[in-house]
Amino acid sequence: MPQIERPKTIVTRKLPAQVEARMAELFDAEFNADDTPMSEDALKNAVARADVLVPTLTDDISKDVLASAGPQLRLIANFGVGVDHIDLAAARARDIPVTNTPGVLTEDTADMVMGLIISVPRRLAEGEKFVRAGKWRGWAPTGMLGHRVNGKKLGIVGMGRIGQAIARRASGFGIAIDYHNRHRLPEAVEQTLGATWRENLDDMLADIDILSINCPYTAETHHLLNEKRLGLLGRDVYVINAARGEIINEEALTDALEKGAIAGAGLDVYENEPDIGERLLALENVVLLPHLGSATFEGREAMGDKVIANIRIWADGHRPPDQVLEGWA
Repeated sequence: MPQIERPKTIVTRKLPAQVEARMAELFDAEFNADDTPMSEDALKNAVARADVLVPTLTDDISKDVLASAGPQLRLIANFGVGVDHIDLAAARARDIPVTNTPGVLTEDTADMVMGLIISVPRRLAEGEKFVRAGKWRGWAPTGMLGHRVNGKKLGIVGMGRIGQAIARRASGFGIAIDYHNRHRLPEAVEQTLGATWRENLDDMLADIDILSINCPYTAETHHLLNEKRLGLLGRDVYVINAARGEIINEEALTDALEKGAIAGAGLDVYENEPDIGERLLALENVVLLPHLGSATFEGREAMGDKVIANIRIWADGHRPPDQVLEGWA
């Protein structure tokens, strides 16, 4: 792999000032000053000129976009963990390694999920809106009753870094933990987390009080929580999703919420993000957040540090540490 002293690096969205300043020092960096998401034509122009592309989850790095890449494009250094917006097979075919930023978002995302796990059953967001609307007339014995979380059972779908971090937090609130994962965790990890593996997802769904979606989005997990599986949940169950919106059939979820088939939901991601259906927006038993999972100053700066480290190590002629695909030279 050849060494490149100052690779031409095109960043598709505005990043924290400290991150952009460091990139400007180290690379021949080009930034998106107005932070408008790039069109397909703009992305094609970028890959035609860049040695390194730094995209985010709002960029569709498709096969068509990569077909416009010049021979000089030798790295896609994603600003984020998920890479479902990048056509990995097309990148592999052109021998373009893809990196991401694992690990640095775990605690921030788990904090937010735990906030939703508490907020939705206790109706905290709904109560805050009630006060601001001037509707509150003082304490009442039956006013805005919700459900306690202590003593409930949380089902976690996807027990990677974030799922395990959520389990650690939830256990501190006296919540029992079941989990479904492609592979069972080592027994010692299960004991530390107080978590019980459920090999069959459908069986777990019928036996929990709160469901947290934390698995990656892939072709296999598209609409993993569909109408049939939503029907397995009890009427007092709450659904939390901070992974990817496409993992849940949003129309089926909205139907279930409207009918009272489930108790409520806390969503940080959406199937057609940033568009949210009017039916979902109208529901009071749903907390809707604007994709805040990693939105901390510390987390975003750490993401930038990861991107910079991957570019520098690649530019020095070495395999970047957070390379997503295996088998690169």
